[in-house]
Amino acid sequence: MESELLALLQDAKPNSDKVESLIKALEAAATIDLAQVAQQQQLEGVWELRWSSSSQPYLQVQPWLENLQVLMPSQGRGMNLLRLPPPLAAAGVAVEAELTLEPPKRVLVRFRRGGLVGPQLAGWRANLMAGIQQRFPAWLDITALSDELRLCRGQNGTLFALRKRHDLEASALLP
Repeated sequence: MESELLALLQDAKPNSDKVESLIKALEAAATIDLAQVAQQQQLEGVWELRWSSSSQPYLQVQPWLENLQVLMPSQGRGMNLLRLPPPLAAAGVAVEAELTLEPPKRVLVRFRRGGLVGPQLAGWRANLMAGIQQRFPAWLDITALSDELRLCRGQNGTLFALRKRHDLEASALLP
């Protein structure tokens, strides 16, 4: 089922009914316990949004935009990053966050700064970020997790399917 879903998620506009059906089956079969070191390690890295049940434009997959989520729960850090695909990927819109794992499946997210990040030049990276005042943490429930695929549900009920980007390094993307 996972390989079938990953193949579907390669399409720009996959069949939502089929995607949701596969997601529900994978969620039903999954055992999530973020207290386990192995699952914490799977969560770590760069993830690309490939499908969302949301109608919000910034939560939709667009062929001209990479919608990335950088997760480093081992350091309590994360970032959402919208950027153009390579070779124009050096700049983007980012929101940095503090992450806290709340086993068995919840990740608490406190957004701290947001703004523009630019290319890295000679060890320096342009960074125009402003503080964000967030009274209560947001959260995501991880509902299925592998080395290639992450399924999760947000606090507003939005369903997300993300694939792991092994070609990108989390520490290189975080400001």
